[in-house]
Amino acid sequence: MTEINAAKESEESGAAAEEVDTEAGTARITWYEARKAAAWVLAVGHGAGGGIEARDLRALAAVLPAHGVTVALVEQPWRVAGKKLAPAPKTLDTGWRGLWPALVKPGLPVIAGGRSAGARVACRTATELGAAAAVALSFPLHPPGKPEKSRAGELLGAGVPTLVVQGGNDPFGKPEEFPEGSYGLVEVPYGDHGFAVPKRAPLGQEEALKVITDGVMEWIASL
Repeated sequence: MTEINAAKESEESGAAAEEVDTEAGTARITWYEARKAAAWVLAVGHGAGGGIEARDLRALAAVLPAHGVTVALVEQPWRVAGKKLAPAPKTLDTGWRGLWPALVKPGLPVIAGGRSAGARVACRTATELGAAAAVALSFPLHPPGKPEKSRAGELLGAGVPTLVVQGGNDPFGKPEEFPEGSYGLVEVPYGDHGFAVPKRAPLGQEEALKVITDGVMEWIASL
């Protein structure tokens, strides 16, 4: 999606962008307000290789506001600055901490979320920031082909109710590779790290996205 199309989509959907200064630079939050009395804010950060145009983030922003969940799509300072490579995890955490006051300002419980690197940030900082829960989309359990370099500790150490949404063919960790724990797990059949499904798969791309949005909505309703 081009920046022009993304801006047009935000305008048509009633989304509002807010820039927030952090110690890591200027971050941006795009708000998709709940269309009825909001009960939650779901704040979702992007990964290290892309922005908030990711298909799963867009799907959540399009669907959840109709069900009482305000969605805040968060762009890290490096992305706002137009850089192509994400900084070190410590810097990502600094950016996330710096924008947290803006996320809690509406006065609602905030669910910390993210995809890939953003999921790691959400899990690492959830307890410290007082997040009500965490949603980890495409959690990168390990680098592709290197299962011995597990990041399970970040997930298991979140300290809050946590939901993992994982593609069935994610090279960063298939659902069956995840350790036992108290978190919930929704599998997106045939999905890769970006939740894309092959054309030959029994379910289409829109069905795969519905697995994500339905799974997240049902889990939030259970909190």
